Amino acid sequence: MTDAVRTIDVAVFGAGRIGKIHAANLARQPGVRLKYVVDVNREAAAALAAEHGAQVADIDGAMGDASIGATVICSSTDTHADLIMQSAAQNKHVFCEKPVDLTLERARACAEAVARAGVVCMIGFQRRFDPTFSALKSRIDAGEIGTPEMLVVTSRDPGAPPVEYIKHSGGIFKDMLIHDFDIFRWILDDEADTLHATGSCLSDPAIAEAGDIDSTAVTIRTKRGRLCQINTARRAAYGYDQRFEVLGSAGMLQAGNVRPTEVTAYSRTKVSSDVPEAFFLERYRAAYALEIAHFFDAVTHGKPVRTTVADGLKALELADAATRSWREGRAVKLGEAS
Repeated sequence: MTDAVRTIDVAVFGAGRIGKIHAANLARQPGVRLKYVVDVNREAAAALAAEHGAQVADIDGAMGDASIGATVICSSTDTHADLIMQSAAQNKHVFCEKPVDLTLERARACAEAVARAGVVCMIGFQRRFDPTFSALKSRIDAGEIGTPEMLVVTSRDPGAPPVEYIKHSGGIFKDMLIHDFDIFRWILDDEADTLHATGSCLSDPAIAEAGDIDSTAVTIRTKRGRLCQINTARRAAYGYDQRFEVLGSAGMLQAGNVRPTEVTAYSRTKVSSDVPEAFFLERYRAAYALEIAHFFDAVTHGKPVRTTVADGLKALELADAATRSWREGRAVKLGEAS
């Protein structure tokens, strides 16, 4: 007879929209129990806790409970670093939404704390778990298009978040493009050598007044001479536009948008299909479930995670370089002093 698998008690920090998604997904995992929900909004915390038979706690209460084996951090970005380091100090495994922090200094401190503690720390780059994107990556790795040489990424939101959010987001490169920078590293399996970023504010003058932009174009040259172009916008009238293509020495692979249905209508005057999914919660529904399952599988069986704190740090380095490139109007060499 084999020993029963020990239940992992979990504390979720943040009861907003992404916290609700992760709480629901982890509640479905065998051998995992949501014990605490922590949020400065006690009403939101109580509602989410009640939905999953959990308790409301504060940070000290959740962190101080030795039965908590893992924390899932979905709170505001300015809390991420402290919660990662507290989790590591209490020997708790960590799943944290991107970014690790808005500063490289504190992100590096998190990576060091995780390494010292020897705990699992996974960063929420859910796009790597999207079935379409991961299938494309598998086909690249199988050699279907030879050597990848160029990546073109299109990443457009249906609308900008509130300006009050933008003021504290760290800017579009750290808030939005950090996912695209992670895709770049993952798909090309390479690191950036130089990066040039430019941008404009085209949808709302209030975004410019807040010191940010809503449309960007980024060009990256890798250490092996490969090229990547990333175009992003905070406004796409037709939905959430997430797609990319990879040109290789022997062909090309494309990953297209996901639509609510794949029905196409044909008439005498037009051919029509559904617009892309409304936003990221719908587009990456499957990816969010798969990444949480992956995290707890890694914790339970001692496996490495696909998206580490080191990946979070690398993406933040690119976002930091892009911010500097845009502000200074020049190409930036990765690794140069800011």
